[in-house]
Amino acid sequence: MAHSHAALPVGRGLLYATVAAATWGTAGAAATALYRISGLGPLAVSFWRFALGAVLLLAARPLLGLGSRAVRRVLRPQLLAVGLGMAVFQTSYLAAVDLAGLAVGTAATMGAVPVLTAVGARLLLGERLGRAGGLTVALAVAGLLLLALGGSGGAASGRAPLPGFLCALLSAAGCASVNLLGQHRRGSAGSGEPYDAALAGFVVGAGLLLPVCAGGGLLPTGAHLERSLLLLGYLGAVPSALAYGLFFAAATVVRATTVSVLMMLEPLAALALGVAVFDERLTPAALAGTALLLSGIVVLARAERGGGGRPSAEGIGVAGPSS
Repeated sequence: MAHSHAALPVGRGLLYATVAAATWGTAGAAATALYRISGLGPLAVSFWRFALGAVLLLAARPLLGLGSRAVRRVLRPQLLAVGLGMAVFQTSYLAAVDLAGLAVGTAATMGAVPVLTAVGARLLLGERLGRAGGLTVALAVAGLLLLALGGSGGAASGRAPLPGFLCALLSAAGCASVNLLGQHRRGSAGSGEPYDAALAGFVVGAGLLLPVCAGGGLLPTGAHLERSLLLLGYLGAVPSALAYGLFFAAATVVRATTVSVLMMLEPLAALALGVAVFDERLTPAALAGTALLLSGIVVLARAERGGGGRPSAEGIGVAGPSS
C-alpha cells in the first residue's frame, strides 16, 4: 500500500482488488460471530467498525501519497453526503446479516444495489438502461423475489428473514445513493477523493452511531472478551481500512469491468462462510435467487467490457455493501 498509484503494476492491482473483495466477504461473518459471543448488536458492531476504520484510514492516508489534509476534505458537503450513505448501507447490512443470515443478507443486498442504482440513474441522471441494464434489473428482481420467498419459508437460517430482507433493501439503497453521488461527481473529483469519501463514511458513521450506543451496550461483555476484542480489531482493520486502501489503489490501474467481476467474490465468500462456518441452510429458492443475482452481475460486466470499461474509482463507486 505504500506504493504510489502511478507506479502500481496492473498485476499487483488485480491482487489488491481480489484481496479487497474476498475480505469484504468476511465482514458479515465477523459480525455474526460477534453477535454470538460479545453481547453486541448491529449498531454497536457498526460503531466500532466505523471508529476503528476511520482511525486506520486516516493514519494510512499519507502512506498512500494522498497528503495530510484529510479532515478538511472530509468536512466538504459532498463527502458528508457520501458518508451518510455509507453509514446507512453498512449499518443496515450488518442488521440484515443478523436478522436474515449471512448468506441471504449479503446476497439480497448485493443483488438490490444494481437495480436501485440503475433506476436512480434513469430517474435522476437521465441515463438509459440499455439492453444489458434492463436484463440485469430483471435478473436481480427475480433473484430478490426468490430470496424473499426462500427466506420467509424459514429455511434460510435467519431468525427474522423478512425484516432482515427489508434491512438488506435499505442497505442497498444507501449503497446506490453513494454510487449515484459518485457518478454525479465523475470528472470533477481529485485523485484522492474516492479514498476521502470512504474515510468520510467511517467518520460520519461513527459520529452518528456514538450517541445512539452511548447509553449502553457499546462495550463487549461475556466470557469471550478477548475473542470479541480480536474480532472487533479484525473488522475495523482488515475488511475496512485495509480493504478500502487496497481497493482504491487498485481502481486506478484495473479496468472497471474486471473489478466488477472480482466483486463477485464478496457474496460468494459470504455464502461459503455462512454454510461452512455458521451452519446456514438455504432453501432451493434462496440458492436459485443467489444464482440469478450473480448472473446479473456477469451480464453487466460483459456489457461493460464491450463498452470499454476504464479504470476509475469514481465509476466503480465504493463497491459492495459490506465494504
